[in-house]
Amino acid sequence: MTDEEELTYAESGVDIEASEAATAALVGAVGEFEGDYAGMVPIGEDRYLALATDGVGTKLLVAEALDDYSTVGIDCIAMNVNDLAAAGVTPVAFVDYLAVYEPDERFAEQVGEGLSEGARRADMALVGGETAVMPEVVKGLDLAGTCAGLATESEVFDGEARAGDALVGWESSGIHSNGLTLAREAATRDGGSYDDPFPYDGYDTVGEALLEPTRIYTDLLSALHDAETHACAHVTGGGWSNLSRMGEFTYDVTDAFEPQPVFEFVQARGNVSDEEMHRTFNMGTGFVAALPEADAERVADATDGRVIGTVRGGDGVEVRGLSL
Repeated sequence: MTDEEELTYAESGVDIEASEAATAALVGAVGEFEGDYAGMVPIGEDRYLALATDGVGTKLLVAEALDDYSTVGIDCIAMNVNDLAAAGVTPVAFVDYLAVYEPDERFAEQVGEGLSEGARRADMALVGGETAVMPEVVKGLDLAGTCAGLATESEVFDGEARAGDALVGWESSGIHSNGLTLAREAATRDGGSYDDPFPYDGYDTVGEALLEPTRIYTDLLSALHDAETHACAHVTGGGWSNLSRMGEFTYDVTDAFEPQPVFEFVQARGNVSDEEMHRTFNMGTGFVAALPEADAERVADATDGRVIGTVRGGDGVEVRGLSL
């Protein structure tokens, strides 16, 4: 840490509590719907159609600054299909929505190539989309999409962890597509640039590290369905507090994956506290499942995951000496 003012997500422009309150107000006005990470619609006696929608967020501003849109399509796919996976749903189809200030064939092609690669990694179909030219609404571009998935009743996780469950975690690929407002503020602080050399191995520039595409976790579904998986958490906006979406318990995380160097860079450049980092970013672990201890090692061994902690009575997340 330095003597510079500490950056926070809220001061950078995103207040998580205000965002959650606004979302609650929207949901309250629309009415109840089934599902947490995805909306569930029964389509038979034991089958569900599930829908999720999400975008890339301010990561697009990094892509714009570097004039490199080749990976943001992967991010758009990932943010949607990972939410479906957290519900136990297999994604089957995706439609995108690209809003632009003015049409540009070159960046549209790059976005399309990323969407195609993301769909390939998620093993699902791209079934169309929409490009809207709206110069009075957007300054550059915005990219979002909606994903449809299918699951039987037995495949859908009930979404509620149990006291005594083990936590299995899977490594992230880096910063993914959340917290970029804070990361960008840190990266450009005091004259910093996305073109600056990245001070750690793996990337040439800061911008390349920030643009590393979000990992897609749909390949875990087979192993999770073969076990008595109770709930999953996709670690996105809100960081490690996302584990509380699996129910009001204490989540003791004792062996989380090490944060990638991009997090060390953001924390040092932004003088960000440990607690703020864990409340904003995935900090190296992008997906977590709660399941019986007897199944945990088997699922971890069948994938590239590992047991990272346990669930007990209480409230909150305990990780790296922090209480969130």
